[in-house]
Amino acid sequence: MRLAVVLCALALPTSAQVFTPPAGCTLDMTVQERSCNVANHYHCEADAPGDRRVLYFGEGGIPRYHSRIDAETRWIWSEDPESGLVDELVEDSPDHASLTTLLETGSDDFDFWTRSNRGEMLRHTGRDELTGETRVVDGITLDVTRFRLTTSDESGAVLIRREGQQFVSRDHRRFYGGSETSSDWTGEAGRSDDTPVLFAFPGEAGFGSIQPQFGCQMLMTGTPAGGGA
Repeated sequence: MRLAVVLCALALPTSAQVFTPPAGCTLDMTVQERSCNVANHYHCEADAPGDRRVLYFGEGGIPRYHSRIDAETRWIWSEDPESGLVDELVEDSPDHASLTTLLETGSDDFDFWTRSNRGEMLRHTGRDELTGETRVVDGITLDVTRFRLTTSDESGAVLIRREGQQFVSRDHRRFYGGSETSSDWTGEAGRSDDTPVLFAFPGEAGFGSIQPQFGCQMLMTGTPAGGGA
């Protein structure tokens, strides 16, 4: 399950405006979000069938987050390009996330562990629920979900709590961000809105872009990016 792509393979010249995936990989779509992020979704021939990867870029085309999921949207691998922190799924976790369960029953509880390249073990527990609502974003029909997620350390101490609303695409078989609130062990609270705004597919304007189009001015002025979807 170890990701074969290293950051240098994804490095882009400062002047580059288009993301090119590594050899053996194909770019599928580009999603502009409200939160001054743009996500480039791609898949690789060497991965298991149904696995997908995504690389998020922030203002200035700076890589911010890189991850890989499987066909059930299990969090297989993730990397913070700035810190070099990598987290990988622990396969023998108690209750893996299941997109099939969510779509067939309307809800899915999960309880899984991740292990970092620094030896840290984290437990992630929570629930996804379909609200029964749908929303059309740039021609794409999305189901609206509610979620809650608690991340704890090995001792059981709670590190982060998150809850809010997201979206799921039955056709794409993946989640997209929405509006949420979070709090951590220090007492710091936050609010964010990663709602998708535009979808670009091969041959369409914006496909492969690494420049966010929405929300960056709000971040520059210090205005919270949260709010209703």
